[in-house]
Amino acid sequence: MILVTGGAGFIGSNIAAALAGRGQQVAVCDRLRRGDKWRNLARVPLRDFVDPELLLPWLQQHADGVEAIVHMGAITSTTEADADLITAVNFRLPLTLWRWCATFGKRFIYASSASTYGDGARGFDDDASPQALARLRPLNPYGWSKHLFDQWVARELADGAAAPPQWVGLKLFNVYGPNEYHKSTMRSVVAQKYPQAAADQPVTLFRSHRPDVPDGAQQRDFVYVRDCVEVALWFLDHPKVAGLFNVGTGQARSFEELARALFAALQLPARIAYVDTPPALRAHYQYFTAARMERLRAAGYSRAFTSLEEGVRDYVQRFLSQPDPYR
Repeated sequence: MILVTGGAGFIGSNIAAALAGRGQQVAVCDRLRRGDKWRNLARVPLRDFVDPELLLPWLQQHADGVEAIVHMGAITSTTEADADLITAVNFRLPLTLWRWCATFGKRFIYASSASTYGDGARGFDDDASPQALARLRPLNPYGWSKHLFDQWVARELADGAAAPPQWVGLKLFNVYGPNEYHKSTMRSVVAQKYPQAAADQPVTLFRSHRPDVPDGAQQRDFVYVRDCVEVALWFLDHPKVAGLFNVGTGQARSFEELARALFAALQLPARIAYVDTPPALRAHYQYFTAARMERLRAAGYSRAFTSLEEGVRDYVQRFLSQPDPYR
């Protein structure tokens, strides 16, 4: 059995569905609350569903049956201001799960983030050494919390402390795809702008506030969630591979290109308008991200990543435009 924490969330539910589709027994730990988040799991046969408050007792009870933990659970909002809450969920919890996996000999795969790279001035190299990690400067509490855990792992390994038999940190870049609908303002730009484009209205993008970057030319490494799932499954299939790895396409694409891909998927002419970036976001706004993918390729992962145009088309035509958009 594999436990997926955050398994009712965006990436976690896609991983849980893929595992179940392979015949794997899957348990999910998450909170559903009052919205439609439960629909992310409506088609997924689960071995168990675990309340987060009961996670540690559940692990003790099922220590013999759990093969690995895929830890996707986190506070993912880049605008969350409660740093104490973020630290508890995004640092203390994975630390506890790491130690449990080390004690019981279970494999551990966890979600890190490209937010750890900050404004990108120090590059996007997924070097996991304590020295390399110390150079990074995240821009918000979310990125800092993910970076804090990456650094803790690096120090544990450097000190020769007990570790899981396999550990993998996934530095996820700008992920988009089905089952993100509960994320409100943290949904991808594709999901947020789809209703405008589908109604043949102009899609609004943030205006650039840097003289060297035209409006709409801000760039991100947009990665389709299907590819993130394939990477996670590959690590589960290769238990001897460990480390901290970027998960992106390796290509930076502009928001204008993304908007044009959205209209193309709808077979409509592109209509784009620009609005000022809210002042509260400007100081922490990333103008460029692009994953360095050499380490993942060197580890043996050879599958091609989905292009922006193909990913947006698949997302729009198979999910967003359908009566039931869930995976």
